[in-house]
Amino acid sequence: MSYIAITMRTGAEQFDLLIAQLSELNYEGFEEQTDHLIAYIPEADFEEAALQEILGTHGVTYTKETILPVNWNAVWESNFEPVQVDDFCGIRADFHPPFTPAPTYEIVITPKMAFGTGHHATTASMIKLMQDIDFSGKKVFDFGTGTGILAILAEMMGAATADAIDYDEWAVNNTEENISANQMRKVKVWQADQLDAITEKYDILLANINCNILLRFMGDMHRLIVPGGKLLLSGILPTDEPVIVAAAETQGFKKERKIEKDNWLALQFAVPVS
Repeated sequence: MSYIAITMRTGAEQFDLLIAQLSELNYEGFEEQTDHLIAYIPEADFEEAALQEILGTHGVTYTKETILPVNWNAVWESNFEPVQVDDFCGIRADFHPPFTPAPTYEIVITPKMAFGTGHHATTASMIKLMQDIDFSGKKVFDFGTGTGILAILAEMMGAATADAIDYDEWAVNNTEENISANQMRKVKVWQADQLDAITEKYDILLANINCNILLRFMGDMHRLIVPGGKLLLSGILPTDEPVIVAAAETQGFKKERKIEKDNWLALQFAVPVS
């Protein structure tokens, strides 16, 4: 799959806002440089009119180019740095040395084009929510798995099974590599962009995607979770919190917790026991 790279000439003070707004348009990766921001989006998802509407509001000019997957992977590998969420979870590439001191859990990934390397605030906040949940013996579903980090962490934390899906073939392939690299045995991943064919019930559902997808599948997510189960969501802007909470409560979820980091939210809900 080819990607479009958008290079925007702008100061760092606008980076967070632009990243937030472009993420809503399915831009999946960002590089922050001194005087410009580069955003990446699958070529099939690129809409120039939508991009121009956002950048025109901020008076930002841009250039674009098509990036082949091999070039995207090189970008990720050359810029990837280890990341650690407190002393709980560390994420590094196989060409980095182990963390010292070692966190509770250490995940080794191949840094490719898939979203979810731990660097983005949404992934880090999901990990922080997971830190306070008992995964022992639980059945877990990771909706939009990206690199597979959350599903892998779930198994490391004692999950009995961790099923994961993503619509992107590259993400599924990368997740399979990362499952192997971390010697996981209970994570299963496959390519899908719908939930209607899934009939299993899960104790914990993880969804680090974006607001529109979360709203679209809120009913399906509720259907998949057992009473007393947990729903962890991220990819949510603060301005979208009311509509997400309203949609979740309409389906029967009860809000339990919120984490905010770098203008992104992660929310935890529960399915009440009747």
